[in-house]
Amino acid sequence: MAVHDDCKLKFLELKAKRTYRFIVYKIEEKQKQVIVEKLGEPANSYEDFTASLPADECRYAVYDFDFMTEENVPKSRIIFIAWSPDTSKVRNKMIYASSKDRFKRELDGIQIELQATDPTEMGLDVIKSRST
Repeated sequence: MAVHDDCKLKFLELKAKRTYRFIVYKIEEKQKQVIVEKLGEPANSYEDFTASLPADECRYAVYDFDFMTEENVPKSRIIFIAWSPDTSKVRNKMIYASSKDRFKRELDGIQIELQATDPTEMGLDVIKSRST
């Protein structure tokens, strides 16, 4: 599975310039490559992000998570989410599962990885507990 250059460029912009809050990636089967499907503005909320994931199709996503430490220090973590809902087709799940590690290697700077089959597995509470 090829990775479109845009995937890496947008990720670098999120990481270095914080141009985006999140990026949703989609595998374009006909072209056999991963492309950028949606970009979230810095002002977008976590709810905006989760609403942009389809209910019955797999996606990869990166989310720039801001939080405060117990010492009141603002921090940020870049979270990679492999979204694979139970309702997606088996073929869809297999393509995403087999391409995940290679795709993730293209995005240098991911700090946390989550695998989610339903929204509760990537809730804010899960992300907070994994980030601190």
